[in-house]
Amino acid sequence: MRDRIVELLAPAVAEGGVVLDTTLGMGGHAEALLEACPAARVVGIDRDTEALRLAGERLAAFGDRFTAVHAVYDEIPEVLDDLGLRTVEAVLFDLGVSSLQLDALDRGFAYRADAPLDMRMDQGAGQTAADVLNTYDHGDLARLLRDYGEERFAGRIASAIVRERDKEPWTRSERLVDLLRSVVPAASQRSGGHPAKRTFQALRIEVNAELRVLERAVPAAIDALGLGGRVAVLSYHSLEDRMVKRVLSAGSRSSAPPGLPVELPEHRACLRLLTRGAEEPSAQEVEVNPRAASAKLRAAQRIRPGDAGPRTRGSRR
Repeated sequence: MRDRIVELLAPAVAEGGVVLDTTLGMGGHAEALLEACPAARVVGIDRDTEALRLAGERLAAFGDRFTAVHAVYDEIPEVLDDLGLRTVEAVLFDLGVSSLQLDALDRGFAYRADAPLDMRMDQGAGQTAADVLNTYDHGDLARLLRDYGEERFAGRIASAIVRERDKEPWTRSERLVDLLRSVVPAASQRSGGHPAKRTFQALRIEVNAELRVLERAVPAAIDALGLGGRVAVLSYHSLEDRMVKRVLSAGSRSSAPPGLPVELPEHRACLRLLTRGAEEPSAQEVEVNPRAASAKLRAAQRIRPGDAGPRTRGSRR
């Protein structure tokens, strides 16, 4: 949905200003915005050092109009402080795992190839998927599979993981895929897709604290917008989309207590929604890029100055 994202964000930087691309990846969205808005500057954040390297090469021709920053996207306040920026004109989130990470078969994100169970977006910090499988107790494993993977057979899978790690610690993805094929009922595999899909999603979200980061990041992004600034969020599963919807919808409504005779300025909505619900990719785009099938896009514009939410200071990763 690159063209639609450019359409939504470009008006905010048509005359100049800063776009904060909080999930830079390989720089596709950043490149499109830099080309469409010749007066704009893009600051690209990513926790993946390989993504930063590749995007830097791709965007080198734009010179000082592009700045790369190694950070996690809930560190928006720190990034802006370090760059001497009080506000930005646009913020973009393209959530989830990137094509770069899925295609790097040695990093454990993809269940189609045997690899170390890593799944860290920043390979220089934090626990791995193997660490989670080998150290979480049954209850915690079942919870994350149920909550983050929306896995119907979470308890059964957690029991099998614990039983098998007592024989040998988890290290490789192929062994996990084989276990999931044996545990998830055949009927569910026929109707629900690959049996490893939900477990791998849950492990990736847990390893990278994706939902906890997102919970802090979206309010921080809104708070970083100047008056008239815009934010666009592209999510890929229902947990992310519900969280984004909740924050944007709350910002688009008055916070005045019911029955208040006069709405005070600080209670007025700070956002105007730019999308009607969540927009989805066209059938043509999905045909070209099947990974876009679950994408949902929401966007909003800042219409009132002042604090819109907590600017939580994160920790470097």
